[in-house]
Amino acid sequence: MKFTYYGHACFAVQAGGKTLLFDPFISPNPLAKKIDVSKVAADFILVSHGHGDHVADVVEIAKRTGAKVIAPFEVGSWFENKGLKNVQSMNHGGAAQLDFGRIKLTSAIHSSSMPDGSYGGNPAGFVVESSDGNFYYSGDTALTFDMKLIGEATRLDFAVFPIGDFFTMGIDDAVRAAEFVAVKKIVGVHYDTFPPIKLDHEAAMKTAQAAGKELLLPAIGETIDI
Repeated sequence: MKFTYYGHACFAVQAGGKTLLFDPFISPNPLAKKIDVSKVAADFILVSHGHGDHVADVVEIAKRTGAKVIAPFEVGSWFENKGLKNVQSMNHGGAAQLDFGRIKLTSAIHSSSMPDGSYGGNPAGFVVESSDGNFYYSGDTALTFDMKLIGEATRLDFAVFPIGDFFTMGIDDAVRAAEFVAVKKIVGVHYDTFPPIKLDHEAAMKTAQAAGKELLLPAIGETIDI
């Protein structure tokens, strides 16, 4: 699978012959100023929760590309009220078969409200299964023992975890989460964008290495094979 990082918690994965874009927050992010949002590709846009730093560019990209937006129910309904037609609103524990494979919504421990202050329901993560491989994106979350159930149910190739601490897990809990879901490869997201989540990259790498994990921190705009 090919993984492209767009900054903060936004990334794309090529899986099952489709481009899956997650939590697009690009145009307001000064660290991603070199990314041209008008050229970002997507067949599906997966949104973990309603905070502005995860939904800022959803409407623009969805209207331009025609991508299907997949989100927790209240978040999806909010996008429908914004004029998006191709929306699949789901809820936690539910799964669906799509063009690229199978998607399942998982629980996340965080908060969720939309940019206008309206109710955003409960935050979520995603387990993606495809012919190219399987992966887990936790969304913004604390460490939760429920992650063990994910590792028991699905053999994963990698996991994408927030590692910036303060608002989400830090690297120590992300390493424990990797143990719970039985992966060796961690892609770190949700760091450096704001002062409270500034990451000590070297220390994070050492923490992961000491636990026998491979921490991947691609540069913004970089595409890696994973």
